[in-house]
Amino acid sequence: MTTLLHRRHTAPGLNELIESAPRERASLCDDHRRSLAARFRAIASVDHRRLDAWMVEQAGKSGGGFRWSPSTARRTLGNAALRRLTHETNLSMIEAVNDELMDQLLRAAAGHARRGTLAWWLAGISHAELGLVSAEAVNWATQLVEIARSLDFEWKVSSSDAYYDVARARTTLRGRRDLEIVRDDARVIVRLRSGSPGKSAGPGLRSDLTIETLAHPDGLAPARMIGIWPEAGVCLSVDGTMDDLRSGARDLVRTAVVQQRAKTSIAA
Repeated sequence: MTTLLHRRHTAPGLNELIESAPRERASLCDDHRRSLAARFRAIASVDHRRLDAWMVEQAGKSGGGFRWSPSTARRTLGNAALRRLTHETNLSMIEAVNDELMDQLLRAAAGHARRGTLAWWLAGISHAELGLVSAEAVNWATQLVEIARSLDFEWKVSSSDAYYDVARARTTLRGRRDLEIVRDDARVIVRLRSGSPGKSAGPGLRSDLTIETLAHPDGLAPARMIGIWPEAGVCLSVDGTMDDLRSGARDLVRTAVVQQRAKTSIAA
């Protein structure tokens, strides 16, 4: 049974979601991992698969592939800028974003940026486009820091997303995470989203929950996974229960099946 909760996005409401997160949560053992790997291996694929919550929310339909743009770059730069701000408190948000932008450009200039990476893309766009990228990243980071500072709990900006390579299945799972709150060894993960949640937002959150749990060294689920849509004023959350983990795993496998069927149909 799903634990999907819907709340208005307010500081008291968000703090209540964190405070009420269950202390008991499920965990995934080696048998669970082997079972999931077997399901993915049963879906034949020549290419390496990369799955995330967005693909689950799109029901596996192809969106034409990922492309860098100001809107897709803002999260990477914005989160990095906010991490920088936690150590260099004398910086403004704009300065922190521009410092991160400069680091990316220097990486490309030094020849350390592989084709297709953010640094590689940034090095090839105009000054006007760089200004737009900076503005988008500042807006993202400002929204995230306002949410973080409204919390009654200690928080940190996630150092990276959660990644899990499924054994011998040519499949990598990516779970996004923006803020992490740890209370008495119980983790709560917060994701910032744009726009408004659709009907598939719940499956997307459960997929992130499952990937986060698979990526944990001990297979321990977060107490709660929270998605925030500030523009819509909405919070959604799911708990780290075995039912929600299984639902997330099923949605990821189902997405891989739909993608493979689409590829087979095109090849035919």
